[in-house]
Amino acid sequence: MKLEKITITHLRMPLVSHFETSFGRIFDRDSILITIHAEGLVGYGECAADRDPGYGYETSGTAWHILKDFILPAIHGKNVPAPADFRFLVKNIKGHEMAKAGAEMAIWDLIGKKEKKSLQNLFGGSKPKVDVGVSVGLQDTPDDLLRVIENYLKDGYGRVKLKIKPGRDVGDVAAARAAFPNLKLQVDANSAYTLETANAIQALDDLNLLLIEQPLAEDDLWDHHILQQKFKTPLCLDETIISARHARQAIEMDACRIVNIKAGRVGGLSEALAIHNLCYTADVPVWCGGMLETGIGRAANLALASLPNFKLPGDISATDRYYDEDITNEVFTLNTDSTIDVPTGIGLGVSVDENAVEKFKVREYSL
Repeated sequence: MKLEKITITHLRMPLVSHFETSFGRIFDRDSILITIHAEGLVGYGECAADRDPGYGYETSGTAWHILKDFILPAIHGKNVPAPADFRFLVKNIKGHEMAKAGAEMAIWDLIGKKEKKSLQNLFGGSKPKVDVGVSVGLQDTPDDLLRVIENYLKDGYGRVKLKIKPGRDVGDVAAARAAFPNLKLQVDANSAYTLETANAIQALDDLNLLLIEQPLAEDDLWDHHILQQKFKTPLCLDETIISARHARQAIEMDACRIVNIKAGRVGGLSEALAIHNLCYTADVPVWCGGMLETGIGRAANLALASLPNFKLPGDISATDRYYDEDITNEVFTLNTDSTIDVPTGIGLGVSVDENAVEKFKVREYSL
């Protein structure tokens, strides 16, 4: 397919409620919509980099720069019949995996539309619906936290992930476990601890958690290996795993026993598939992390999570968990069994609401 026109649109969308992690509190969400025209078809992708460099070094600003000045010129007017061809064209751009992932998602959408197949079919997924959970940000008090959890349980979510940081960890999680003894519960530190300060969360090992996610530095493997030996609860790596190579190394050194897969973090859906397959062969379960995506990224996540080794509920909450108004005409709703249906339409299986895009647009550029 010859990529004839490419547009990037910087969006800023208000969240239903603020979301707080160990690196800060946000009230709205930045993303970049990538629109690619080829052979009469239109493909959409989403770059999930946020405004601030808390989760990682990429931001909506850096992603805009890399897309506008490097990725778009590298692929515009080129014949790109497969995601591998896209990856070859941008191989000299080091890092900036979220920017690459957004453009690659649009390529996958185009291929699905050309072949009249859903992303799920292209990936080889089979689940008609996937287990999901909800990620709960830090709350002002433990009582506030319990009220928020209770409301999500009433909504139908069967798994809850709690954000933690030093001073807001064991106490909050113990309160949640006492109030909800049978809840599927896990925690995420977003690299808030060191090997030394992680001693403070040793008591989490007694709270029957599914996993403890990314307690140490985002670029660390070895100290996670040391820490895993101290815990019976599986450690899960998120930020550290940016490629299948990193996943292999983490598994070989027992730095984690579960892997969080985010297509944006690892440079795209192709690398996410490679990580899934590697972990499947190694008998290491994976689950799909979330980046507060719009319906574009949410559709891709659902297709990805329909693969067989996604054995834990993903952070792919319903649309109304984050947005009163999304940029897709389709909304994703929670089923009564804490699942969400996988899109079955061709490509991503969603269409864009142009009026909503215009409403949330910060800036736009076309090549």
